Amino acid sequence: MRFGIKTRPEHTTWERMRDVWVAADDIELFDSAWNWDHFYPLSGDLAGPNLEGWTMLAAMAQATRRIRIGCQVGCMIYRHPAVLANMAATIDIIAQGRLDLGLGAGWYQHECDAYGIELPPLRERFDRFDEGLQVIISLLSKPTTTFEGTYYQLTEARCEPKPVQRPHPPIVIGGRGPKRTLRAVALWAQQWNSINSSVAEWQALKETLLVRCDEVGRNPEEIICSVNVMIDPERGIGPAVEEVAGYREAGADLVIMNLPHRAEPSLLEPLAEALAPLA
Repeated sequence: MRFGIKTRPEHTTWERMRDVWVAADDIELFDSAWNWDHFYPLSGDLAGPNLEGWTMLAAMAQATRRIRIGCQVGCMIYRHPAVLANMAATIDIIAQGRLDLGLGAGWYQHECDAYGIELPPLRERFDRFDEGLQVIISLLSKPTTTFEGTYYQLTEARCEPKPVQRPHPPIVIGGRGPKRTLRAVALWAQQWNSINSSVAEWQALKETLLVRCDEVGRNPEEIICSVNVMIDPERGIGPAVEEVAGYREAGADLVIMNLPHRAEPSLLEPLAEALAPLA
């Protein structure tokens, strides 16, 4: 089993998050670090600060040297997929091939309403997501892309320079939808992340993913299956490590430890020591 960390960029400062990621970069047990793609906080004071995730990734790519970096997960409706493909290529170059390209269909109604961003009905949202995935993968891997979709149209479009990782950075799809989300994972992803779910829910979703892979002729062993585990600051590391052990028994490949708000870099060494026997 592998481990990553996730820091939420709400109600915090750039300097604090940077210091945590740099500290994780120095601890071999952690192989990835993640943030999120929101403009508003999801907890506490919704009028509080929340740093933008993708510009932060570019800075984190420069601040770190080893650890893989990613956004959990990039919201397809916030940016045209061609724009996001160019962003991903640039960040992967800055990171020297360490970007995991997290993508999701989007869901946060409050944010969309505030910014005047249309949040389509669920079916249309996933139709857009499927088209957007194809656009991004094609732009990152082919010299030119011509695409005639319902929502996106490209004509001999280019994305240069290409990312370091070929044919493209690993696609990470986040979500728990058994039909559309897991079908998209089976078709296009190199990693599936179920965000936050119980061990039993995660096992059931993984079984469904195996079915979706069989339907499209995909080898499920090509897909890393990951999950998030939250550390409750009031309960400490112990209960979170026990939860990780359950996911290990269930067959999770990667567990991403969601750090408490305003976590200090000093948390990471004892966390790594507690997780090491499960690695």
